[in-house]
Amino acid sequence: MMRRFTAGRVDVADSAWQQRRRSGATRRAQGIEMHKGYAGTGSVLLLAACAAYAAVATAQDDAHTMIAPKDIQWGPAPPTLPKGAKIAVLQGDPGKDGPFVIRLMTPGPYRVAPHWHSRDEQLTVISGTFYLGLGDTVDMKKAKALPAGGFHYLPAKAHHYAYSKARTIVQVSGTGPFDINYLNPADDPQKKM
Repeated sequence: MMRRFTAGRVDVADSAWQQRRRSGATRRAQGIEMHKGYAGTGSVLLLAACAAYAAVATAQDDAHTMIAPKDIQWGPAPPTLPKGAKIAVLQGDPGKDGPFVIRLMTPGPYRVAPHWHSRDEQLTVISGTFYLGLGDTVDMKKAKALPAGGFHYLPAKAHHYAYSKARTIVQVSGTGPFDINYLNPADDPQKKM
């Protein structure tokens, strides 16, 4: 089911997109093609998944935006991320060229396997502690703990992994389209569905 939250109104689309996803056909969500590529790394456009699975609170491109914490619309994270997390789109469209701001809420113990993004990423920890490590394999001893208020800049194509031990909220901003490319295709949660 596709959910779109716009100015407090919820539009629910039919499940035809889910049927195409299960059949392995090319996916389209709000006119944005989601595909796999990059020599089998399991790359997918995170935006298309956000559009299809995340509850989004977006503003007009040129509009002034103010959202109180109680008004943030959370929905299930896209299938490109491990189950259990929630996501909210605060500004922009992460699947299109241009600036965006999203928030990710982890449920508690949560891990994102080594991956990379096509574009730079800026991450700020809003609450909790988020652990980030660089490299092709998860090494929890080498990961750096970022407490609330911590900031991390990651250049495009840098290999990294992340995890939390308790409920954590992080804000990710950058220039879309935003994607996630798992180093090991077997780590892609979509392949485990």
